[in-house]
Amino acid sequence: MKSLLTLFAVIFFGLVSAQTITGKTTKVMVDGTSPMHDWAMTSSSATFTGKIAGNAITNVKFTMPAKNLKSTKGKMMDNKAYEALKADKNPTITFTAASLNTGKSNVAGKLTIAGVTKDVSFPVTVTKNGASYQITGTEEVKLSDYGMARPGFMGVKTGDAIKITVNITAN
Repeated sequence: MKSLLTLFAVIFFGLVSAQTITGKTTKVMVDGTSPMHDWAMTSSSATFTGKIAGNAITNVKFTMPAKNLKSTKGKMMDNKAYEALKADKNPTITFTAASLNTGKSNVAGKLTIAGVTKDVSFPVTVTKNGASYQITGTEEVKLSDYGMARPGFMGVKTGDAIKITVNITAN
């Protein structure tokens, strides 16, 4: 009976004292193609939260304002991208997951872009260094899967596939 109470106490206090972590730095890179030139957009402004539970981060939530993405090609490209992202009606891009394991694994969750939510699974690496966690993940998506029109100029449109890379440092 005593060992049962000890086990209960360890589990209970472990759950109660679950540490919440937040993103201290974030970097998002979106890479795409077009017949004229490849293009890239970046953002270093997003929020990340989760709870430490053993060797995993649970209740994962990542949110980024769509208009924080900036292109190397200038304001015209930015505006075309925001139009494709339907950023005025859907100002945020989000990813949520029940759990994210430390080490190399696949994370399954829900990705919302342009107001459309899809179940996704992609490779991610989570490295623990003291109280800090480095989280890196890359996913390829199709704009059309999220109901987005391919941005274009004078009849030349970007490719449908884009690569999203996220780097987060949280503690």
